[in-house]
Amino acid sequence: MNHTPYNALGGADALQALVDRFYALMDEWPETHALRRMHPEDLSGARQSLFEFLSGWLGGPPLYVEKNGPPRLRMRHRPYAIAYAERDQWMMCMRSALTERVSDLDLRTVLIAAFAQMADHMVNVSATSPATPSKPLASR
Repeated sequence: MNHTPYNALGGADALQALVDRFYALMDEWPETHALRRMHPEDLSGARQSLFEFLSGWLGGPPLYVEKNGPPRLRMRHRPYAIAYAERDQWMMCMRSALTERVSDLDLRTVLIAAFAQMADHMVNVSATSPATPSKPLASR
């Protein structure tokens, strides 16, 4: 029970550092401009939501579910045009944050694969559709 990705990562503090680095990269890189535009200017709500979701998803405390119910990621992201470009930008930030924050190569490899599968699942427009968000992601 204690052998979870959450614990292997280092618990809440390490997860928060990963989430903070992910959003810092998204905020800094010009290549992730389309992804950044999908979020509110103040990222504090998005940071908190991702931290809470990942806590439970990685086997730690189910903070997101306790607060919001089932994640239903596709349903919650349906109002936003997520194409392959946004998926790739999200993965670029997450892969880099994981590379910087997770020294265990095996754990990092498993997490990158799991995040890639999740990111693929979030694509909701075809590659030829414009990837213009209808509105910024709400702070959840």
